[in-house]
Amino acid sequence: MSTVLQDLLNLKLEEVTTSIIAEYIWIGGSGLDIRSKARTLPGPVKTPQELPKWNYDGSSTGQAPGEDSEVILYPQAIFRDPFRRGNNILVICDCYTPQGVPIPTNKRAAAAEIFDKPEVVKEVPWYGIEQEYTLLQKEVKWPLGWPVNGYPGPQGPYYCGTGADKAWGRDIVNAHYKACLYAGIQISGINGEVMPGQWEYQVGPAVGISAGDQLWASRYILERITEIAGVVLTLDPKPIEGDWNGAGCHTNYSTKSMREDGGFEIIKKAIEKLGLRHKEHIAAYGEGNERRLTGRHETASINQFSWGVANRGASVRVGRDTEKEGKGYFEDRRPASNMDPYVVTALIAQTTLLFKPEEENGPDMKSTGLERNI
Repeated sequence: MSTVLQDLLNLKLEEVTTSIIAEYIWIGGSGLDIRSKARTLPGPVKTPQELPKWNYDGSSTGQAPGEDSEVILYPQAIFRDPFRRGNNILVICDCYTPQGVPIPTNKRAAAAEIFDKPEVVKEVPWYGIEQEYTLLQKEVKWPLGWPVNGYPGPQGPYYCGTGADKAWGRDIVNAHYKACLYAGIQISGINGEVMPGQWEYQVGPAVGISAGDQLWASRYILERITEIAGVVLTLDPKPIEGDWNGAGCHTNYSTKSMREDGGFEIIKKAIEKLGLRHKEHIAAYGEGNERRLTGRHETASINQFSWGVANRGASVRVGRDTEKEGKGYFEDRRPASNMDPYVVTALIAQTTLLFKPEEENGPDMKSTGLERNI
């Protein structure tokens, strides 16, 4: 990049104008493609409520027919923009028809309904989401650091590894880490994963719908950084077939009752409910997850629900500290790396806090609108 172009990109707008740039971000028709476009606003804003609604051509994103293509963007969460900096912002939006009806791919609206229910609000649900991802060489779509048409040595030295023959893409990972902290995302850590070219970061603990907003914002930032680096990001849950680890999005969860004395008993009852709705959860936990949940490579079988203390081969893992202290959280290890965090977080809250097994027709997917997402 030329010095002049770099200087222009680094211009500080606040030195000459009160105007700011707001990057409106939304999820496209596939449920995984992240779209965005920017607009100028007259001055800094502090809340999403201050932002105007906007629109886009839904026929170009697979979300509306050409003869009625306008989709409306509703601003829902704002973050500092680590690329433009200054007072400029990133805006997480969800999508509606001009009549104000959530479009079928708007998974946030149904999740917000669940998180707004009094039974859920009073339990202050916390989420810690572990996003695994794989970096690919742009020209050949093969993991970063792997020989073209070949394989590196077997898994073992790469997990949290250090060295030019064990870790590839660390600059991207560290740039993303700092960018998320700058943006105001509650990113809590990073590490190299078991398969070379694969990494993980964690978001949380975040409360309720905020966990989904933050994870989508972090994914957007990661897409932008890999774009700059000329590397391809994939959230495929099993990017390389064979004796290689897949990529998940383990979701750690607790409620106020679980975090208080006696919480372990509440945790066990919640896990029992999750077992009763295993099929519903699996259906909503990501495309291609059956290639990952094989019972091997630190996963449980997709067909059988299980849980255990410190067991990474179970569907749900409870930590040793939680067992020892009698309170804490648990980890749902089933979600795939490409899962939608709005769907997963809301479904966990729905099952553990709203689902009543003793009622013949307890709340199901249709009662919340989440049925659109599976």
